[in-house]
Amino acid sequence: MMTSVLRTPEERFSVLPAFPYQPAYLEDVQGYDGLRMAYIDEGEKDAEYTFLCLHGEPTWSYLYRKMIPVFTGAGHRVVAPDLFGFGRSDKPVDESTYSFEFHRNSLLRLVERLDLKNIVLVCQDWGGFLGLTLPLDMQERFSKLIVMNTGLPTGEPLTEAAEQWVNFSGGVPEIPVGGLVAWDAGAAIGPLDVVAYDAPFPDNSYKAGVRKFPKMIPTDDSDPAVAYGRRAVEYWSNVWKGDSFMAIGMKDVVLGEPAMMALRDVIQGCPMPMKLADAGHFVQEYGAEVAQQALISFGLDR
Repeated sequence: MMTSVLRTPEERFSVLPAFPYQPAYLEDVQGYDGLRMAYIDEGEKDAEYTFLCLHGEPTWSYLYRKMIPVFTGAGHRVVAPDLFGFGRSDKPVDESTYSFEFHRNSLLRLVERLDLKNIVLVCQDWGGFLGLTLPLDMQERFSKLIVMNTGLPTGEPLTEAAEQWVNFSGGVPEIPVGGLVAWDAGAAIGPLDVVAYDAPFPDNSYKAGVRKFPKMIPTDDSDPAVAYGRRAVEYWSNVWKGDSFMAIGMKDVVLGEPAMMALRDVIQGCPMPMKLADAGHFVQEYGAEVAQQALISFGLDR
């Protein structure tokens, strides 16, 4: 059991006009004793497809608020978890708790506990670094992919832009979560959205996960994440047979067009991407258009 865990008071989430969804919770998970993972589960539970929406740093499931109604409106189920350390999920205080396998295994347990099948994996940032490795252990559960500004953890050296982000996040007294998203997303979000992105973190003590993710970017072969990443390259290149859809926020200097086109080369059968000239790293802030185009591409729109 974790010795020091914080749980964001629910009143912090009391003003979310753009996110009316009630959370569900995953508890009593082996290896995560005493921890509670939050997720939203919308749409018909017996829908043919379940869209598993995975966020990254430093956001939470709120990031998918513009995509969720498009998916559910077309008759599909949406499950969007908050990673530990983010959103409504519990937040271990010790940074050493957080690791690639800590997060990855929690997502595997969520998929197993909810018995999700015919999954459309929807991922961006760390949601992709982690999520793109999940089918390695449960290939039969995944059928389609929507991928946005992310990559695979194969141990490549940091680009100059990535190094600047790591240095910034490690050098500031506190990472300004809402301000960071606002700086990237610009006119796509408003003041209440900034409040929503800050909501999970009453003070800096809640931000161990936010601080740790930039430090987790693997840059050498000794990192356990690299083994998963290289296995994932093999899987997406040679095993994957499902439909894929890629969207790129073109203003992203870290995981923008060059990184995504390299990822496209890895994903077997991935068509040419949808390029959003106004979008930055947080592509989901332009998510309604992305979701609509993905459904049309898959033939799952109504």
